[in-house]
Amino acid sequence: MARQLHGGDLDAAIERFGGEPAGWLDLSTGINPTAWPLPELGADAWTRLPGQGALRRLNDVAREFYRVHDANRVAAAAGAQQLIQMLPDMAGTGRAGTMGPTYNEYRNRFEMAGFEVETFAEMGDLAGLQLAAVVNPNNPDGRRHAPDALLELARHVGLLIVDEAFGETSPELSLCGRPLPENVVVLRSFGKFFGLAGVRLGFAVSHVEAVGALADRLGPWPVSGPALEIGSAAMSDMAWIEATRRRLAADMIRLRRMLEAAGFDIVGGTDLFVTVASDAARTWHETLARSQILVRRFPDRPDWLRFGLPDREADWDRLSQLLKAG
Repeated sequence: MARQLHGGDLDAAIERFGGEPAGWLDLSTGINPTAWPLPELGADAWTRLPGQGALRRLNDVAREFYRVHDANRVAAAAGAQQLIQMLPDMAGTGRAGTMGPTYNEYRNRFEMAGFEVETFAEMGDLAGLQLAAVVNPNNPDGRRHAPDALLELARHVGLLIVDEAFGETSPELSLCGRPLPENVVVLRSFGKFFGLAGVRLGFAVSHVEAVGALADRLGPWPVSGPALEIGSAAMSDMAWIEATRRRLAADMIRLRRMLEAAGFDIVGGTDLFVTVASDAARTWHETLARSQILVRRFPDRPDWLRFGLPDREADWDRLSQLLKAG
C-alpha cells in the first residue's frame, strides 16, 4: 500500500525544513486549534478494561449530540479511520467510487479490499456502484450535498458511506436525524471539532442491522477507557460546544479575508479549514514552510493549498506578517 499524504505530518516537514516541533505553526489539518479542556481522569480509566456500561453511556451521549433518529443505532470506534478500513469488507465485491477530490483514504482502502475504484465529478455518477463514499461537507473543497439527494443516491448503490467528519459546524447537512436504510452508514469524527485528534474516537450511525454487524467486528473493547470518559464529558458540554461553533465561524471569516488580501482565490472549505488556489501555490508552500508554518498541499492539484485555523493571537500575527511580506 502506498503511503498516503495527509495533513499533520510535522515530522516530515521538520526533516526537510528543520526546526523543533514547538517552533512550528501547524495549519495543515482541519482540527480545532483550541481543544476542549481535558479533565483529570480517574485511575480506572487507565487501569481497567473499558466497561460495557461506559460504552453504552458514550453511545447515548453521541446519540444526543448528533441528534440521531430513534430508528438508527450508534457504534463507537477508535477513530473514523478504523471504520473506513472495515466497511469495504462488508460491501461484497465489484465497482466502487468516490467524488474527487476527496479524502484519499477511501480510494486506497477500497482498492485494498479488491474493488475496481473510479473517481467521479458528480454525485449522480456514483449510481450503479456496489460501494460509494461521499464526504459531506467535502474535504478539501467544502462541497455540500443535500440530505435528500444522498438518500436518493442510496437507492441506486449497494453500500453508501456518508462521511460527516466535518459535520459539527454544518448540522443541517447531517443524515443522522433521518431514519437510515440498511445500506447507508454515516461516519462522525470526534477529534476534529473538539480539537482532540489524539483521543482516536469516531462513530458509525446506521440501521440497527448494519451497526450490529460493525459492532461485532469491532469486538468487546472498541474504545479506550480514557476515550470513553473524555468523549462522554466533551459531547455533553453544550456551553463549550455552542461557544466554539460561534468562535470557529468568526475565525474562519477572519482567515478567509486574510488569504484573499494576500491574493489567494477561495476554493471552499468549512469552519475548520479553507482551501485556496494560486498559480504560486508551490512557492507559497515553500515560503511558509521555511518560516516553519505548515499548510496542506495537494500533489494532484498543485495550485491548491489548505489552511487550518491559527490559535493564539501571536499565531495570527505570525501568519499575517508572512502573507503580507509575500
